[in-house]
Amino acid sequence: MSTKHCSINFEHITAHEQYKILAGSVVPRPIALITSVSKKGQVNAAPFSFFNALAADPPLVGFGIQRKPNGEPKDTYRNIIESGEFTVNIVSDDWVELMNICAIPFEETVDETCMAELSVQAGTLIGSPRVVNAMIALECVLFSEQSTGERGDLILGKVVMAHIGENLVNTDNYHIDQVGLDAVGRMGGQGYARTRDYFDLKSLKESELGTVDQVRVWADHK
Repeated sequence: MSTKHCSINFEHITAHEQYKILAGSVVPRPIALITSVSKKGQVNAAPFSFFNALAADPPLVGFGIQRKPNGEPKDTYRNIIESGEFTVNIVSDDWVELMNICAIPFEETVDETCMAELSVQAGTLIGSPRVVNAMIALECVLFSEQSTGERGDLILGKVVMAHIGENLVNTDNYHIDQVGLDAVGRMGGQGYARTRDYFDLKSLKESELGTVDQVRVWADHK
């Protein structure tokens, strides 16, 4: 079945309208609660959903960070640039409400982990702490930073240490229990999604493809 499309030239819409299209189109997006520390030792925690794993060798994660309305960099950006490190805490459903508290724009001197009553533990290889509630936490060192203009920046971090709930990982093959992780994803607007509707889809080889008609029959009945 063909789909009729509404074609939108991004040069003809505002930045906020561009954001709404991207946020509603690229879904669900994993949510990283990023912890960092200022040069004064102040812990900061902030959630980011314009985030993902971007490379395996080297192991890179990245996220986009917008600046404050007055153009100043946010605490997370400043802390990462000054310290060269940060921790990605993967948000699961059992503490998603606590993550949401960390999204409140508190003053710089406020520790969001305290406001949300999230326990933290010192990092192993870096100074940034990890959230104990997180089933997976990735210690990262700054790999690169790139300005996207007046509104924001892109941060890439190289993962140097992973903390994974012992019941989640098979240390023989390093497979992660996706159901046990119970991660949440960000949708458009105020929407979120759970990842419990999980299914496997076998990768195909060319020799298994068959004719176009056979593939269509398989797709109709999967």
